[in-house]
Amino acid sequence: MKKGLIIYQSKYGATQKYAKWLQEATGYDCIRTKDASVEKAAQYKTIVLCGGIYASSIAGLSFLKKNFSRLRDKRIAIFCVGASAYDEKAFHEFKGHNLKNGLESIPLFYGRGAWDMDKMTFIDRTMCKLLQKSIAKKDPASYEPWMIGLMSAVGQREDWTDKQYLALLLEYLE
Repeated sequence: MKKGLIIYQSKYGATQKYAKWLQEATGYDCIRTKDASVEKAAQYKTIVLCGGIYASSIAGLSFLKKNFSRLRDKRIAIFCVGASAYDEKAFHEFKGHNLKNGLESIPLFYGRGAWDMDKMTFIDRTMCKLLQKSIAKKDPASYEPWMIGLMSAVGQREDWTDKQYLALLLEYLE
């Protein structure tokens, strides 16, 4: 049985960057979710799913949900990447929203990604602009942490990726 496999889904590159850093640190094999199969994944002791956060969901999580019955005896962890600064309450709610129906016990880790509206698809850019307009109508004192992040990103290009975000996951994998 092989040591470990990193399966990742990245839309704009931040999650791919984390997956490659994780591969360097662990020596695990690394593939995109579109190239993954349950037969490949079953050959490994450990599986790490890395996925960007889009509309409160983890990209690539559907692969794990679909195949969990065949992979449940594996050591599994999930590393998600989002643009917002980490917030304990929001992360707990996010975990409850995404990890259910048997996935609750899978450890979930977070790394901050990047923001560049010029790289976004037309649909993503439009959705972000509409969301920003909607939030702008609210009292800034009532903003949740993700709203603060979204509103401060207007017109900005940011890259918050940092290998330090992998520390807790690497500790878990030891």
